[in-house]
Amino acid sequence: MPVVTNIAEAKAQLSKLVERAERGETIIIGRNDRPVAMLVPYQEVKLPRPLGGLKGQIWIAPDFNECDGEIQRMFEESGVESAP
Repeated sequence: MPVVTNIAEAKAQLSKLVERAERGETIIIGRNDRPVAMLVPYQEVKLPRPLGGLKGQIWIAPDFNECDGEIQRMFEESGVESAP
C-alpha cells in the first residue's frame, strides 16, 4: 500500500522517503489533500535500438522492387491481379 505524505513532510524527510522507495515502497506526495506526485523505485528503462544502426552494412539491389517477368506471367495466367 502506498505511503501518503504532504509536501512539507516530504521536504523534511526526503532522504528517508528515498530510502523507502529504494526498498520498493511507493510514496504519494499531496498538496491540499490532493495527490500531486509519486516517488517510486527507479527501474531501468530499456530504450528501443536507435534507427540507422546498420547504416552502411546493408545493400539493396537497385532492381529490388522490379517485378520478375515469369512471376508476372504466372499471376496473369491465374487471373490474380498484380500491383502496377
